[in-house]
Amino acid sequence: MRRFCVIYLFLMSLIVSIHILPDAAYAEGHTPKGAPQRIISLSPAITEGLFLLGAEERIVGVTTYCHKPPQAVKKEKVGSVMETNIEKVVSLKPDLVIGTGLTNQKDVKKLKTLGINIVIFSITKDFTQLCESFSGLGRLLNKEDLARTMIDESKKRLLQTQRKVSALPRKKVFIQLGAKPLFAASRDYFINDFIEYAGGINIFKDARSGLVSREEVVRRNPEIVIIATMGDTGENTGEKEMKMWQRYKTINAVKNKNIFLVDSDKICSPTPVSFADSLEDIAKIFHPEAFK
Repeated sequence: MRRFCVIYLFLMSLIVSIHILPDAAYAEGHTPKGAPQRIISLSPAITEGLFLLGAEERIVGVTTYCHKPPQAVKKEKVGSVMETNIEKVVSLKPDLVIGTGLTNQKDVKKLKTLGINIVIFSITKDFTQLCESFSGLGRLLNKEDLARTMIDESKKRLLQTQRKVSALPRKKVFIQLGAKPLFAASRDYFINDFIEYAGGINIFKDARSGLVSREEVVRRNPEIVIIATMGDTGENTGEKEMKMWQRYKTINAVKNKNIFLVDSDKICSPTPVSFADSLEDIAKIFHPEAFK
């Protein structure tokens, strides 16, 4: 999942603008006349959203990156987020395929040529757009009221977390989303919302892209470093990255032992519901005193 997060943010850094349709949330395709009964999801967030909205029995295919909830792993795999196995999709006979702006456009065109109904959701950049997309997903399933209820509850929880930290000093934060290359989130990624809503200051909010250097991290001197990890093996594991940062003794986060690991599943492909969950977890890291 961390690799998906880096891919997502890198592609976002190449995109000048993405049109978000107010309240519609999808840019291509159309809503089926009846509620779809055989659905293929080409996005982890879409898959999680389908489960939240009670459509798990209708899901016939997902990507290899779809890990949430755990039941999603048991679904048939139709490729990755960016590479779709067209033959597999066709064999599953879906009445609806749901992708995102990361879905390969050649695959989208091929599926349309084959007569398969496909809806493409715009890439989300912040919590507001996450809510718009979730509302659109509810509309596709004829469950818009349920989606709206979940969105409203998520917004209430977000405000509750904000209130707890609003009067506390904001801390300078660096969230690391990849090591090779080193990747951060600028103002154009919803991860920036995680930082700001949790009472932090994103040290790379002004960055033109997510690609940064360790030297620049040292210069900006974060008080908290969070490393997105999935416990995978190899040179880029969270534990090795923590040891790597220990070499930089001048960073306040190192001095005060404020380097943390966070499962990339929690922050890289949220729904409004999981955003509210993860926001509270991150706020507890920034301001543990507010949650005692």
